Amino acid sequence: MVFSDLFFLFVFIPAFILCYLLGTWIDRGLSHGRSNSFVARNSTLVLFSLIFYAWGEPVYVFLMLGSVLINYLAGLGIDHYDGPRRRWALVAGLACNIGILGTFKYAGFFAQTLNDIGLAVPVPKIALPIGISFYTFQSISYLVDVYRRVSPCQKRIGNLLLYISMFPQLIAGPIVRYQTVALEITDRHVSTDDIVQGVYRFLIGLGKKVILANQLSEIVDQLMIKQLGELSTASAWIGLIAFTLQIYFDFSGYSDMAIGMGRCMGFHFNENFDHPYCSKSITEFWRRWHMSLGSFFRDYVYIPLGGNRRHQAVNLLVVWFLTGMWHGASWNFILWGLYYGLIVMAEKYTLMKFIGKVPSPLLHIYSLLLIVWGWALFYFDDLGKLATFNSALFGLSGKGYDFIAQTTLQGNCYLWLAALLLCMPVRRWVAQWLDNKSLTSGTWHAVTTTLRIVVSVALLLLSVCLLIGATNNAFIYTRF
Repeated sequence: MVFSDLFFLFVFIPAFILCYLLGTWIDRGLSHGRSNSFVARNSTLVLFSLIFYAWGEPVYVFLMLGSVLINYLAGLGIDHYDGPRRRWALVAGLACNIGILGTFKYAGFFAQTLNDIGLAVPVPKIALPIGISFYTFQSISYLVDVYRRVSPCQKRIGNLLLYISMFPQLIAGPIVRYQTVALEITDRHVSTDDIVQGVYRFLIGLGKKVILANQLSEIVDQLMIKQLGELSTASAWIGLIAFTLQIYFDFSGYSDMAIGMGRCMGFHFNENFDHPYCSKSITEFWRRWHMSLGSFFRDYVYIPLGGNRRHQAVNLLVVWFLTGMWHGASWNFILWGLYYGLIVMAEKYTLMKFIGKVPSPLLHIYSLLLIVWGWALFYFDDLGKLATFNSALFGLSGKGYDFIAQTTLQGNCYLWLAALLLCMPVRRWVAQWLDNKSLTSGTWHAVTTTLRIVVSVALLLLSVCLLIGATNNAFIYTRF
């Protein structure tokens, strides 16, 4: 089940809302003037999260439940023991998490690699559980936060299950750290503004996914799959730019929907994107793209390894190697991670020292060229197909421009304009423009409320129309 699905929008969500409201009423009855109870609401959220996860592959619910039990016991051990035994409880918990992720995501890759170098070993055929990378990293976050004493140990396994399985961010992030929501699991408050802002944010994400990403995916499939061997240089660049835009609107749209649903329930997830294609360097790009993953590796890998204090270059390469591996068990992802690692390292010793002296347009062009080509490395898990694509991309195919490139540009001009414009902080510009109008608080509220209602209704209606009969609707990051 995915968020941009008619069943999810018109069956799952309404059923969840009704049951959650019933849970709210039950909790109020259980409180009786004492501290607020969240038993019924949390139980409803856990139940619907398990249904959501089990919808496509029910057997892997038991894997997630087993992971929760392991992390619950490891957390109790970390909280109970002192000294070396406390550290061993952490190591045991981390080893189990990494072992589970390694078995289901990388066992086949490593076995195939050994076969490729001449060592005959059986290659296991293990299906990848959806969202395993996301909920495993959240489990690691829980154990480390408890070990560092920045968050309390969760004594109720049901509450830990809620944190790890919460359906808004379960299968494609953002990666929510335990310390971010630890207190909100048992003490959260939802205002009318939270619900309004949450619904609006959800519909913004829905529009990004259905109106932009899904339409761009048709261009990508046509040029980078069906026409791969016949691409002109122009068609190759058009296809790659389409994928550059698609993956942004696809993933940031999912994050918007997750953040919006969380806020409607009183959870405040951290932002995951900040207009990354406006960056003036690759270092800045990675501060704006998939921010929850970047901060995870910074705080749980880079800094513990020594950060900027010692072996900085080695630490950077380790982090970027792991970043590539996290995205998938394939050589192209490893190369993609190292590609960015080398660029970030080079920038630290060169560009970042005099970046203020370089004209901004040149910095934007430099960054976008590297980012866009990086997505080619990300897209093709078959390195042979990557070589074929690069031949066309860099003019080695013998065809510079063709009819396919022309029709793709002309037939989708409004899609291109909307996608390119909405990569920029348009909402921020509109807010600043309205601020400059010196509107009174009442007028400001009326204008913004009207705009949000109009935008929300338009996004919902257009998205529903496009979803009817849609065939290409999966989120890219759910496979990671």
